[in-house]
Amino acid sequence: MRPRPPRSCIVASLATLAAVPNAALAHGPDEAPTLATAWSLSPWFLVPAFALLALYLLGLGRLWQRAGPGHGVSAVEAATFAAGVLALFLAAVWPLDAYGEWSLAAHMGQHMLLLALVPPLLLAGRPMAVIAHALPRRWARPLHRWIERLHAPIVAGLALATGVHVAVMGLWHLPAATAAALADDGVHWIMHGSFLLAGLWFWAALWHRIREPAAGVGPALVAIVVVMMQMGFVGALLTFSRRALYPVYAERAPLLGLEVLADQQLAGLIMWVPASVPYLIGGLWLMRQGLQRAERRQADADVQAAKALDADQRGNSG
Repeated sequence: MRPRPPRSCIVASLATLAAVPNAALAHGPDEAPTLATAWSLSPWFLVPAFALLALYLLGLGRLWQRAGPGHGVSAVEAATFAAGVLALFLAAVWPLDAYGEWSLAAHMGQHMLLLALVPPLLLAGRPMAVIAHALPRRWARPLHRWIERLHAPIVAGLALATGVHVAVMGLWHLPAATAAALADDGVHWIMHGSFLLAGLWFWAALWHRIREPAAGVGPALVAIVVVMMQMGFVGALLTFSRRALYPVYAERAPLLGLEVLADQQLAGLIMWVPASVPYLIGGLWLMRQGLQRAERRQADADVQAAKALDADQRGNSG
């Protein structure tokens, strides 16, 4: 049977995901989740996530108590960290992790949150600086020294971080790798962890280029272009393919009430369009920083030239 046009398929897929009725309080391997039951309460995620959040809140409270609210770490930075935690919750706890076992679109949304959105939001909140205030001084100082030693190779390895980012995104979206992750919980969480770690490494290197005046922005712009080209290629492949590329979702998506090609096309559009927005914003920000730094260098050069000319004129008049 000939598939529907992409627009009608995508609308039908979105409507189905939004209108799934509430049912039982738990779902097994043969039962699709509902919004009420789409919880993934794994201690492997919840324990470190709640520990991170508790340390951040404690450190932020102590920092603002000493320096005043909004000082040291601004309210905007704290809000971006909170937004990152919320995005992480949506990706790993409710509802995308549960729906991702049945819908390629939900699975793709989960991956793009872990790779493209959660890392820059968390890093913008300056978590290490805040958490240091939550720890005893005898722990905070060694942690600070360890972070300083680790920081240099992380931010300097932009090319390697980009390669890892591209490899993680490409390899885990192979049909065989996706099927393996859905068949085994251990592989499933390794996949999620690799997405998050690859994203944190890549965005940490980009943040360095944005924040450090001496850092060059050219390589970072090239890295963003490389990542966006890969996302566009894979997204277009999924969007315009006329056959189901993931056999595991060809079996599962209909059980959730989704058309297989509609689900696949929506997954492609998620990778192609909204997932590219954080990278596009980062690229525009980098271009702005580069222009501002070039203007400052030119202004400094003009001042130095004026001083040299003035010195020459004084020497000649003397």
